This record gives sequence, C-alpha cells and structure tokens, in this order.
Amino acid sequence: MSSDEAGPPAYDHVTVARHDGGHVVELVLDRPEALNALSTAMARDIAAATGALAADDAVRAVVVSSSAEKAFCVGADLKERNGFSDADLMAQRPVFRAAFGGILSLAVPTIAAVHGFALGGGLELALSCDLIVCDETAVLGLPEVTVGVIPGGGGTQLLTRRLGSSRAADLVFTGRRVDVEEAWRVGLVDRRVGVGGDREAALELGRTIAANSPVGVRNAKRALRQGSDVDLATGLDVEDGAWRATAFSGDRAEGVAAWGEKRRPDWPGR
Repeated sequence: MSSDEAGPPAYDHVTVARHDGGHVVELVLDRPEALNALSTAMARDIAAATGALAADDAVRAVVVSSSAEKAFCVGADLKERNGFSDADLMAQRPVFRAAFGGILSLAVPTIAAVHGFALGGGLELALSCDLIVCDETAVLGLPEVTVGVIPGGGGTQLLTRRLGSSRAADLVFTGRRVDVEEAWRVGLVDRRVGVGGDREAALELGRTIAANSPVGVRNAKRALRQGSDVDLATGLDVEDGAWRATAFSGDRAEGVAAWGEKRRPDWPGR
C-alpha cells in the first residue's frame, strides 16, 4: 500500500497509513484472511488506533478502508462467538462499543471506503463515519436478526438518522442485503464510484476536506452532530457557539489574510 508516510505497524489487525504530511490518515481494516470479520482483538485495535488519532492534532480527515479484496467488513466474527459463553459475550460488549465509538467520536471528518460486503458490524463501522463512498461491488446490510441478535454497533440509531424510521425498519427487520444501486437511491451511501475506485475516491475527498480550515471543519462537524437531534432554536444556539469558536481563531485571521493576498492559506489550526 502506497502512502506519503507509513510507520511500522503498531497493531495486528489494522494498519495506519498517513498521507499528505499526516493530515489525511487511512485506517485500514487489515484481517483479509477473515474478510475483516470483527474479532475481539480487531475491535481492540480499532479502539486503540482511533484513540491515538483523536489525540493527534495533525489529523484533519480519516479514511476507513479495507485490505480485503472482496469485503469492507463482514461483521462480527461468528466463528469466535460460536465458542463464547454468555460471560464471554458480555465481556466482548464494551470492547466492541469502544471500537465503534472510537470512530464515531473522532472530531475530524471520517470517510468509509467500501467495496464488496459491508454487513452487520461492517456496515455499522461505515455508518459510524460521516461519509460513505462505495464502489459498484458493494453489498450492504444488517442481518443480525437472522442469527438471533440485533444491530449493536449503533446500527439501529445511525441507520434511522440516515434513512428515516421506516426505511431503517425495512432493512433491520428483514435483515436483507442491498446492492449499491438501492443504497445510492435511498441515501445509504454518499458517493458512488466505479469498481475498485472507492479507496482513492475516499482519499481524494479526505484531501479536499484537509485543505480547508481545521478549526472550521471541526467546529462545523460539531455543529452538525450536536444540532441534528434537537429543536431548531437549540440547534441555532449550537451553531452560534461553533461559529464563535471559529470566528476568533487563528484560522479565520489566516483565511482572511490569504484571501486578501491571493494565496493559499497556511492554516495554524487553532
């Protein structure tokens, strides 16, 4: 995998690659032999990697991609769970919540680059991102009810917020899979690209975002997230707070100066 800067691997089941001077970071799901099935160890790696990224001020956008040829992620590792006791399953629960929550809570924009199967927890990883880019091979679904559980990585909540309650109910209650055509039509994916183009399209989208004011983008994400499930008046107050946090930043001063001098901004990021 090519990148501008990639350090030695620090995790067993994910790889972190840095692009564009570290401003765009690729978090690669890297358990290809299992089609990136989410084991306890892999979930720990995702939680640890996202925790490190959250503390890195250089990061401006994160792309979640896959090293598996035929899948983004096929969901929880049922082979591992097949041997679980009830106590084992309960012990795994906070590990999984930390993995999904690690992506969901990142302050910078996150983009899922999806090809092949994105099922169960795999789709939930994608839904935890702000934007989803899919190629034409993508197959998406939340089949948990077909194996006696329900989506537990945020799927019932995040899918409803994307699609509305009735469309989310259709997918959750039936456990059916949808192809990229239907996913695009109902708004489950944000960008649709040709076969094999998901990763580069997601990275290019990350580069576009990373070229903008880091302070502005972070505060815009905060306003979008915090204002999405409140009444309009409260949402406008959320937006006002985010605007104030941006308007008196070094980024705003640099942005105005760069505009006046007809040059690219050199964002201080504070």
